[in-house]
Amino acid sequence: MTRTVVSSATREVVIGDDQPFVVIGERINPTGRKLLAEEMKAGDFSRVERDTIAQVEAGAHMLDVNAGIPLADEPAILARTIQLVQSLTDLPLSIDSSIVEALEAGLAVYQGKALLNSVTGEEERLERVLPLVKKYGCAVVAISNDETGISMDPDVRFAVAKRIVERAADHGVPREDIIVDPLLMPIGALPGAGRQVFRILGRLRDELGVNSTCGASNVSFGLPNREGINAAFLSMAIASGLTSAITNPVAEGVRHAVMASDVLMGNDRDAARWIRQFRVAPPEGEAGGRRLNRRRGPVPATGG
Repeated sequence: MTRTVVSSATREVVIGDDQPFVVIGERINPTGRKLLAEEMKAGDFSRVERDTIAQVEAGAHMLDVNAGIPLADEPAILARTIQLVQSLTDLPLSIDSSIVEALEAGLAVYQGKALLNSVTGEEERLERVLPLVKKYGCAVVAISNDETGISMDPDVRFAVAKRIVERAADHGVPREDIIVDPLLMPIGALPGAGRQVFRILGRLRDELGVNSTCGASNVSFGLPNREGINAAFLSMAIASGLTSAITNPVAEGVRHAVMASDVLMGNDRDAARWIRQFRVAPPEGEAGGRRLNRRRGPVPATGG
């Protein structure tokens, strides 16, 4: 089994098929959040602080940090945000930007082994990002698109991922430090989006030997009851081989879907975490809390 290790200065998180699923909190991202973008641009990070604490309390294992604000000094804002978040929590971080200079500014101030988000199969991007990954000894998200765009053919996306892994090896970046994002599209616009990703995930694990992630909330964009769609997607994707996701840990349905999937995949030994979370103490004076059926063997179902 391939295991990807990321860390803060004091805490490690291990991503792998035989490990509990890793939730990477998505909330520190101004994309589509006009008020947060305006605040961060103006130097007000109070909402970032609240989102950090809320995600930690909700049980996130890592946090994604993005400062993609138009017409702003993204490298400086991203570096400042990372320092702030690391002063509030010891969870490892994913440093998220489409601007290489911002990625490097974030890496320069980060304490620990970060997850860099991201590199694509585009030649220029490979030649600029992979040397950073090697220099700072971080892990990296490999997004399976290239100069031709995002293919609707899962086999093409897998081929792009394979090429990124091979190019990373040329730069001295080991396979275990690459986490592939197979590019989850909105199911409302592309009805086959879920099947595409499910098909790729098993190949990433079994053929390419890498871990995987995605922006799980993308799947429900434009649909009502997004949390319900996101939770169902995560359960199915985890069964297909997904080992981490950038998603909203504050959403109760998402949290429960991930925890239940860990039980069903055998990555919550003896369902210990599930039991700790949901066990209800018996009423006082009632030993055991429930009357036990003393029959040997299963209790038969009753009909209506």
